[in-house]
Amino acid sequence: MKSVFNPADVTELTTRINKLTAETKPQWGKMNAAKMLAHCNVSYEMAYTDKHPKPNAFMKFILKVLVKKKVVGPDPYKHNNPTAPAFLIKDDRDFEVEKAHLIDHLNQTLELGEAHFDKKESHSFGVLTKGEWDTMFYKHLDHHLGQFGV
Repeated sequence: MKSVFNPADVTELTTRINKLTAETKPQWGKMNAAKMLAHCNVSYEMAYTDKHPKPNAFMKFILKVLVKKKVVGPDPYKHNNPTAPAFLIKDDRDFEVEKAHLIDHLNQTLELGEAHFDKKESHSFGVLTKGEWDTMFYKHLDHHLGQFGV
C-alpha cells in the first residue's frame, strides 16, 4: 500500500485531488465532491483538533472491537458502507475550501512524519502504530478518490 508518509505518494494523492472539480460526479454513493472532501478531512481533524467529540468509553470499546480492523487493516473498503456520525456531512460545503484543507492536512501529515504518529492515540481506536495510522489515512482517501474516478 502507498503511504501518506512518502513524498511521492503524497504528490500523487495531491495530483488526484487536483483533478477533481466541484462538478465531478461519484461512481457510487450520495456525496457530491465538496462533501466527499469534507468527509475525508474529518480523519485529519480528529488527529489534529478537538473539533469532534470523542466517543465515550463504551462506544470506544465497540469501535475497537468491531470497526478498528476494517479501518486500519489492509482490506479495501466496500462501496456504500455505513459511516460514523461524525463523518456524515449534511450541510453544503465550499469545494475549494475543503480541497485546500485536505491538501494542507496531507502536507502536515507528511511533514510531521511517521514517528509523530507511532503510538499516538486515535480519536476512536485508542493507541495506533504508525502503520495503522498510515493505512487508515491512505486507504480512506484512496477509496473516496476512486469513488470520484480520480
